[in-house]
Amino acid sequence: MNLPNKISLTRILIVPFMIFAFYTDELFVDFYYGGLLAAVIFLIAALTDFADGYIARKNNIVTTMGKFLDPIADKIIVVCALFLIVEGGLVIMPVGAIFSVLIVSRELIIGGFRQIAAANNIVISADLSGKIKAVFQDIAMVMFLVLKTLKKLLSDVGVLLDIFTVTAYVVFSVAVILTVYSGISYIIKNKSVLRQ
Repeated sequence: MNLPNKISLTRILIVPFMIFAFYTDELFVDFYYGGLLAAVIFLIAALTDFADGYIARKNNIVTTMGKFLDPIADKIIVVCALFLIVEGGLVIMPVGAIFSVLIVSRELIIGGFRQIAAANNIVISADLSGKIKAVFQDIAMVMFLVLKTLKKLLSDVGVLLDIFTVTAYVVFSVAVILTVYSGISYIIKNKSVLRQ
């Protein structure tokens, strides 16, 4: 349990705090910052994702535990954020449902694909499209979590709220396109795994 693995584990452990923060608006009267608090926690988790990978590679302490914990932590935090923004009505239906299904399906398929590869002693490293996808996903999640707070604080400033909302949808759409593309790219580049 080295430092990078502890960071990955911490990302998983802070998920309940993100969920609690998101719903503080409903728990406390006249408190409008639940979405903002959840966004800050999510952002911290996203930044530590880059930190643990960097530390592990720099110090040459990449472990099997790390290879397991890191992607699991990523999936848990993103899926929980997806649940919050969809359940919270921050993404219109059926867009929220369709985008969520595409993102979760991609993660499950690639997760299974990597398990097949691992069983055959094949290591599949993250490629550039997967990393860019993660960045856009993280930005989209942060924007929609913040949107919950902005809807209450900027309810009288419709234009600013509309601009932020449209921008969030554009970023989310790009994230989903990259999610699908990177998933297909992983399989095509590593199709030899399927032959195994």
